Amino acid sequence: MAKLWGGRFTKETDKLVDTFTSSISFDQKLAKEDIQGSLAHVQMLGECGIIADEEARQIQSGLYTILDKVDKGEVDFQLEHEDIHMNIEKLLIDEIGPVGGKLHTGRSRNDQVATDMHLYLRTKTKELIKCLEKVQMALINQSKENFETILPGYTHLQRAQPVSFAHHLLAYFWMFERDKERLQDSLKRINVLPLGAGALAGTTFPINRGRIAELLDFDDVYPNSMDAVSDRDFILEFLSVASIIMVHISRLSEELVIWSSQEFQFIELDDAFCTGSSMMPQKKNPDVPELLRGKAGRVFGGLIGLLTVLKGLPLAYNKDLQEDKEGMFDTVETLEGSLNLLVPLLETMTVNTEKMRNAVAQDYSNATDIADYLAAKGMPFRQAHEVIGKIVIYAVQKGKYLLDLTMEEYQSFSRLFEEDVYEYLTPEHVVDARKSAGGTAAAQVKQQLKLAESKLVKNN
Repeated sequence: MAKLWGGRFTKETDKLVDTFTSSISFDQKLAKEDIQGSLAHVQMLGECGIIADEEARQIQSGLYTILDKVDKGEVDFQLEHEDIHMNIEKLLIDEIGPVGGKLHTGRSRNDQVATDMHLYLRTKTKELIKCLEKVQMALINQSKENFETILPGYTHLQRAQPVSFAHHLLAYFWMFERDKERLQDSLKRINVLPLGAGALAGTTFPINRGRIAELLDFDDVYPNSMDAVSDRDFILEFLSVASIIMVHISRLSEELVIWSSQEFQFIELDDAFCTGSSMMPQKKNPDVPELLRGKAGRVFGGLIGLLTVLKGLPLAYNKDLQEDKEGMFDTVETLEGSLNLLVPLLETMTVNTEKMRNAVAQDYSNATDIADYLAAKGMPFRQAHEVIGKIVIYAVQKGKYLLDLTMEEYQSFSRLFEEDVYEYLTPEHVVDARKSAGGTAAAQVKQQLKLAESKLVKNN
């Protein structure tokens, strides 16, 4: 029989079944991890006397030869060998002879594939943390360059209060900081070794799982063999964190799309990150942030897909679990690509400070400050809120902004108004008055920038 597991069968597998059940088209991405796990496994087998030292060395030499061929792109993986594990083992046997068949002593593809994915996600999670830090640095640099820039802050997409543009950008810094923390924390669950659990019940061979964990730099081993081969929580957690990261990327992308529109003109995206229209020559479309926004749905789909696969599975391993990989691979690639593109997109955007400043001078977003002004002079805030509401209605009807009203007009609503109200209402004063911790005042933003930079230094 061509199959390495074919001894019990009396006929060949139907070709349709081969095609339908084979995973080599996508799990070949795990080739290096599979060989890495096998090298540790065979070293342990030799040290424990389960196979002869010479056999262990021979197998390791063969695995290194295959790894070199994989690196050079010289390996042609075969569909009839189903998955990456059987392909590597077949290549090994072809390379060194029947002794290669001893590699699989004391393990199953069930604990083997789980180990491969732990190794893969451990590497990718650390790489994604670095990608997030590059995005954070781009946000810090833009914040420093626009420390004095003021723009309208919004709630309900209605102008609310003027804020520092640096303060606005740093809000995303902290979102990505939480994302990093979630990824970092997930490594605790990723860095647990399933190898040695066998198919589901362990093995009769006197293996040393702790030694494999040491060789592969895992912190611990799964204490339950059935859980070890069927656990995909670590992938679910990764997909969940990835989905949250994509939410943050999507929200930022949405703002870049809005800010770069003709209606706002707060920023201009670099030509290198925009496209044109095949019909309308004047168009400059923000396709990159739009696609970043759209990619979020793709990542969410990976999470929902795996949740659906897992929800009805009995213990232990089931073939359904083959569906855990494509969504994981696609999410990793989507997230890496998105983060790597977001960095230059942020670095190269031009900020229209004058347009932003004019926007805050032509609205009523300083209304809260008049209420605070009257409250500071002794008027109950709720009463002050009502007075200002009437002033805004009056100003709108007169076609004026709050800074345009005369002192006579102000005093017709309250005698508490004095000339200092005009200084109180300037956008600069409105922004700098928010001195509470975490506020948009210059002193607070400066402190926030210092804290943000310290986070990056600490992580590196």
